[in-house]
Amino acid sequence: MPDVAVSEEKLDEAALDYHRHPKPGKLEIQPTKKMVNQRDLSLAYSPGVAAACRAIAADPAQAAALTARANLVAVISNGTAVLGLGDIGPLAAKPVMEGKAVLFKKFADIDVFDLEIAETDVERFVDIVCALEPTFGGINLEDIKAPECFEIERRLRERLRIPVFHDDQHGTAICVGAAVRNGLRLLGKRLDEIRLVCSGAGAAALACLDLLVEMGLDPAKVRVFDRGGLVHKARAGLDPYRARWAVDGPAVGLDEALRGADVFLGLSGPGVLRAEHVAAMADPPLILALANPVPEILPEEALAGNPNAIIATGRSDYPNQVNNVLCFPFLFRGALDVGATTINTAMKLACVEALADLALSEPADSVAVAYGGKRFRFGRDYLIPKPFDTRLMTTLPPRVARAAMDSGVATRPIEDFAAYQRRLEHFIYRSTMVMRPVFERAAAAPRRIVYVDGESRRVLRAAQVAVDDGLCRPILVGRRAVIAALLEDLGLRLRMDEDFDVLELADNPDFERDWRLLHALNRRRGITPDDAKTLVLTHPTVAAALKVRQGDADGLLCGLAGRFDEHLAKLRAVFDLRRSASGCSTVSLISLKSGNFFIADTHVTYDPSAEHLAETARLAADIVRRFGLKPKVAFLSHSSFGSSEHPQAEKMRRARALLQQRAPEIETEGEMQADAAVDEAIRRRIFPEAELEGAANLLMMPNLDAANIAYNLLKTVDEGVVIGPILVGLNRPAHILTPSATVRGIVNMTAVCVVHALDVEQEAKLQ
Repeated sequence: MPDVAVSEEKLDEAALDYHRHPKPGKLEIQPTKKMVNQRDLSLAYSPGVAAACRAIAADPAQAAALTARANLVAVISNGTAVLGLGDIGPLAAKPVMEGKAVLFKKFADIDVFDLEIAETDVERFVDIVCALEPTFGGINLEDIKAPECFEIERRLRERLRIPVFHDDQHGTAICVGAAVRNGLRLLGKRLDEIRLVCSGAGAAALACLDLLVEMGLDPAKVRVFDRGGLVHKARAGLDPYRARWAVDGPAVGLDEALRGADVFLGLSGPGVLRAEHVAAMADPPLILALANPVPEILPEEALAGNPNAIIATGRSDYPNQVNNVLCFPFLFRGALDVGATTINTAMKLACVEALADLALSEPADSVAVAYGGKRFRFGRDYLIPKPFDTRLMTTLPPRVARAAMDSGVATRPIEDFAAYQRRLEHFIYRSTMVMRPVFERAAAAPRRIVYVDGESRRVLRAAQVAVDDGLCRPILVGRRAVIAALLEDLGLRLRMDEDFDVLELADNPDFERDWRLLHALNRRRGITPDDAKTLVLTHPTVAAALKVRQGDADGLLCGLAGRFDEHLAKLRAVFDLRRSASGCSTVSLISLKSGNFFIADTHVTYDPSAEHLAETARLAADIVRRFGLKPKVAFLSHSSFGSSEHPQAEKMRRARALLQQRAPEIETEGEMQADAAVDEAIRRRIFPEAELEGAANLLMMPNLDAANIAYNLLKTVDEGVVIGPILVGLNRPAHILTPSATVRGIVNMTAVCVVHALDVEQEAKLQ
């Protein structure tokens, strides 16, 4: 069994700190209109707002065009069945509901108010929610215990003219439906022919069975088990929802029911299914063991029972993760975009089919990046898409929207689906979850990373996060006694020699080897043996780089103290350049609300030549791909498409031409002004023949001044999240942090460094 990545106790302190700072909670409200003068204020509020009010009073449908209602969902709970915590009440449920709201926003750009209602009476709860209908475009019920959740959803669906969706039930059911559809495809079986045994009779399990019946499952071939055993007509006290699945005949046990069964569906608890059960099932069986965090049976145990078994779990560390995030954001996106009055069976089935079909086609580049370059192909270990597949946003909402239109529940039908598709693609580009694939890949294959500033409090905090998240094995450069004292003072849980290693310069066991290598590399650059010894003894960046060069570590981070150019000079004394590079450059990523922008070169070359710019652009394009994005390169200038003959403008024109010659597969345009680079409408207006589609995401600056000013201005004025600077050109993973780097920034760069190390390893294997 793979180790659970992070234990609860390790996470508790970090999670509390995360929720407290810099602002309590995970949500805030932002205006969508600028209010910078008196006229703006008069339009937003009195007297101008009266026009919008009158328009809606005359035609309520205008609320979709004049207010945020059509993109606003309520995530509602009474806290009676929260995650694995049970009935903890509505106030304690609020962090979970805020988290759900964040997922809606980040994955599908849907705004959310989370509402925690202190009411357990079904009728009063329903009345409260119904009274809120004018505010929202949809209702997502969450963490409400069964059987009340069934009745609440039924009544709300009857009374409301907006979508009502209990994700615990139907989100799970949709993902299970897609996994079952594709699992049976592999087995060559039909859904109406199979026998299915279900362990669990809660909200999710019963919703899964209902949807599978809609897909073709024969209810007579289903056996349901709960804590009381087989759901049987002879049992007393069955609620009407479980009673629908009660069977006649002998009250058999789970062992007997599983003999010859084709599918096991588990939504119960750990250890329910054993290897001998799997061996007794039809060969090969389809097993969905979805209890979290420990499934009904671990995949390796199931395979011991039958090596041909096809297995899905709810966990990310095994193949075929069944996760609701594959479904609910995109289902609501499609429903809201057509003004659906409900989420009906046709829309849920459309979502099932879209998920299942998506797994049959080649996954998006973002998936390959997130999983270390691994290319997934439909089969026993890839039944449904991965959560990082950007195609979820462009595939599921249109299918759901069409189903809503075809089934007659859409009040605002989409007329131009091509335009709708482009709008969804634009959201993917500007999503601020740009680090997702990098963290996923780093956590899947952690490496040894040297932190040069090992006695820094920020580095120690970042190292704690890196260990907790399974990103790397830290190697801290510093004095053991000082590091131990700092760990105690900070209250960190890191254990020296168990969680991390220490490189103490005064007690370096490889000192002789290291200084001799440094001297050998630099003896014709004026470095004497005594110089080499002094550098290895006194300069942490040099000592760390030597460890990486000799395979004792996989990458390094330095730069919190000292000048950038001094650290770069020390790295150049140890590392060679990449074969295709003539020098070093940096790429800095700034993630803004309007999009993700890579800026080069922000830290190294003052006035690069056209040749150097083209080379940097090619190397930077690799960085963009590392984040799962397609590089779109713009060479920026004060000039646009030949409007100036100034040497700087000519340099940028030539750089673009060189990049086209050397890497014709990269989409590029220029020279042009910055507004034309990021706004296609402006670009088309001044140069309709531009070869760049959409907004550029890699901005090549004419000199260091322009790059550094743009970088610092954007990150400050627009509260951008900065990742970098990312050093390119060296043949080993080494990155120089800025002195102002935050703990989160260091953690981000740790993940970048690990992924860089993985790419270097991969390149070495191909050579």
